Amino acid sequence: MDIYNFSVRTIQGEEKRMEDYRGKVLLIVNTATQCGFAPQLRELQQLHDRYSERGLAVLGFPCNQFRHQEPGSNQDVEQACTLNFGVSFPLFAKIDVNGPAADPLFTYLKRETTGLFGSTIKWNFTKFLIDRNGRPVKRYSPTTRPVKFESAIKKLLEQR
Repeated sequence: MDIYNFSVRTIQGEEKRMEDYRGKVLLIVNTATQCGFAPQLRELQQLHDRYSERGLAVLGFPCNQFRHQEPGSNQDVEQACTLNFGVSFPLFAKIDVNGPAADPLFTYLKRETTGLFGSTIKWNFTKFLIDRNGRPVKRYSPTTRPVKFESAIKKLLEQR
């Protein structure tokens, strides 16, 4: 099994197959616009701007499971991301990342990248780096700013 077996919903409610991202390096993040880590959205956008033409896709998945830091509708989330943080990378419908209603994509990502973080997501802005073959490479904690692992992204982009 790889990441291409999953489908997700865009923030507009349309089904999107992860297969559509085959061959790209992915950075998948559970986000929340009212979280103290929300300024990372700007860094995620910078990475998107810098590397999307080389094959990076940053994918944001809003989540309201951690202290209700994403309480609005999908439309509210999209507007806040665009107006407050300049986000233009793909956003998806709000999801759960833990518990019985956890999105299957995140269940898979947690299972494939347990290690120090265990099998749950501890907070907003947990980041998953996926190689061009759809394999999870690394999980980054909410406190790790996206620019701190830019070199790992560049290395994956250089691999074919």
